[in-house]
Amino acid sequence: MIETWDPEAPGVLRLPSGRLVRGRGLRKPLPDGPPPTFAVLLLGKQPPEVEWESRWLRWPDFRLPSDRLEAAAVFRAVWERAASERVEVACAGGRGRTGSALACIAVIDGVPPEEAVAYVRRHYDPHAVETPFQRRYVRRFTV
Repeated sequence: MIETWDPEAPGVLRLPSGRLVRGRGLRKPLPDGPPPTFAVLLLGKQPPEVEWESRWLRWPDFRLPSDRLEAAAVFRAVWERAASERVEVACAGGRGRTGSALACIAVIDGVPPEEAVAYVRRHYDPHAVETPFQRRYVRRFTV
């Protein structure tokens, strides 16, 4: 089994199930500690190369995922892999798109959709999920 994230490290979200997912902004330096084993990069354009397995989910800044069915499948994969791997979700700033994705992953983990944004703001970043469109997307997200 792969060493998981330090649950006390900045940017690490502990889901109710105990799974850990790290969120971060790609404009910031890579945090200390081990690298992810899998990352989902939420960007409107082709992401930079990384040294670990990654998946690009096209998601323009301040907007919603370009393909919502693909997004739901990617969020499910993050949730499943977080049971035994170091999984990271990242956008440019680490708040809007990353926070929205983490909130959807929290819904998969059992957090009610109407509570998911507050959960992520409480346990990840108080400014996560930046736009009204993103908040509505999370509220309407179904597994």
